[in-house]
Amino acid sequence: MKNKNNDQSIINEQIKYPKVRLIDVLGKQLGIYSSEEAFKIALNQGLDLVVISDKSEPPVCKITDYGKHKFEQEKRAKEAKKKQHQTSVKEVKMRYKIEEHDYRVRLNQALKFLKSGDKVKVTVIFRGREIQHTSLAIELLNKIANDLKDISTIQQHPAKDGKNIIMILSPNKK
Repeated sequence: MKNKNNDQSIINEQIKYPKVRLIDVLGKQLGIYSSEEAFKIALNQGLDLVVISDKSEPPVCKITDYGKHKFEQEKRAKEAKKKQHQTSVKEVKMRYKIEEHDYRVRLNQALKFLKSGDKVKVTVIFRGREIQHTSLAIELLNKIANDLKDISTIQQHPAKDGKNIIMILSPNKK
């Protein structure tokens, strides 16, 4: 019963409902007609009959130019997609023996990522025997979380991941 096109619209002769609610080109309701009558009315106007809502009782059909209808649907879908923000995870890496200036640089990077709506994975890297100083790394991660507490929340608390300790921060909802 669906159209062969990718948009899955039911049009013209494909409409097999016994009764449909008919809407004209200007959006005015014309009433309830049989599918055949509605199709004939659309045909007389040189336009197509398109099912707008098959969930309602009876299904709603509109008399319209199918090409224009399809274009409007694609345009609305494109606008909706434009307004979506895909959240990604950005990573900020550092060592536990980080200097104050370098710490500020990483903090500003994380702040920029959080403001743009992305999650931030803060990673403290260990080399060799440095792994013995995990408490210092956890202190550093807690300091970052504290410095960014106005704009973010901790999604994953500091945890060991191989030779690294990671923490994930997510932006606060606006």
